[in-house]
Amino acid sequence: MVSRKAVLLTGGLTLTGFAAAFVLAQPSQTVGILTPDDAEVIAVGQGIYADQCAACHGARLEGRPNWRIRGEDGLLPAPPHDATGHTWHHDDETLFTLTKYGLAGLMENAPPSGMPVYEGVLSDEEIIAVLSFIKSTWPDDLRQYHDELNAQSE
Repeated sequence: MVSRKAVLLTGGLTLTGFAAAFVLAQPSQTVGILTPDDAEVIAVGQGIYADQCAACHGARLEGRPNWRIRGEDGLLPAPPHDATGHTWHHDDETLFTLTKYGLAGLMENAPPSGMPVYEGVLSDEEIIAVLSFIKSTWPDDLRQYHDELNAQSE
């Protein structure tokens, strides 16, 4: 015969296991304005990226070759937005401001840039969707680093 204590212990361990599995199955709590775990936002962002960004930044977010070397026009080529680029080095607010207002939104006397200004072209929600899509493609360690960067910015 199984003792009452054994049943309670087994039941308690089972509930603990279910609770742990539930917590571990939840998306990570992101910090900042981007929502890289929201499938609907990602789908919207991916479509907008394909229409508005891929021509310069690449269909696979790979950017242009030699993106750190100014071209004959004096402009830097479009950087990658994948793990090989520097996008993940900037917090959400910086990425949003750069996308919406261009370099002039971040600094006075901004140097010329090939990056278009998306104010009046994309809504704030669309910009956030595109940036969320980009972040959703990064490996977990870069996403975690980016979340920590956002936490420091708050």
